[in-house]
Amino acid sequence: MTRCDSRPKLKLSPRVTPVAAALAAVVAIGAAVSGCSEQITVHGHQFRQTDIQAVQPGMSQEQVKSTLGTPATTAVIGSGDAYYYISSTMAQTSFMLPDEKDRQVVAVYFNQGGTVEQVANYGLKDGKVFDFISRKTPAPGARDEGIVKSLFRNLGKKTNIFGDG
Repeated sequence: MTRCDSRPKLKLSPRVTPVAAALAAVVAIGAAVSGCSEQITVHGHQFRQTDIQAVQPGMSQEQVKSTLGTPATTAVIGSGDAYYYISSTMAQTSFMLPDEKDRQVVAVYFNQGGTVEQVANYGLKDGKVFDFISRKTPAPGARDEGIVKSLFRNLGKKTNIFGDG
């Protein structure tokens, strides 16, 4: 009995050059490291300090919109309105859940006449909501304390596409 193999035979070079081996190692290490590196994603309004400083008391609501854009949310506070511009920075490593690293809320308060009364730039400092413009925390019972705290309530909580974390 004779066995016949009709498949073509490939000839491989018995030597791999040092350059090819080094290149393969670099590619393999690069692929492994890039899979573990942290990916940063920024959502919402991104401000420069000059954007926030451009909003001055006395400006109309339309002037604020043309300077900062459309607010993420609005509210009626006391006898005036408030615009809230929200920004968050998320970090994610490979297939892990995203982790929110920072959140910034710029609040523009308007008086009854519809002009800017105050601007606040809220963030977290030592775990507390803090206004980086006035250098104060919102006072208990302040006109929008509940709204501002609720905008920071879930900071740092990890959730997946199913809503659980």
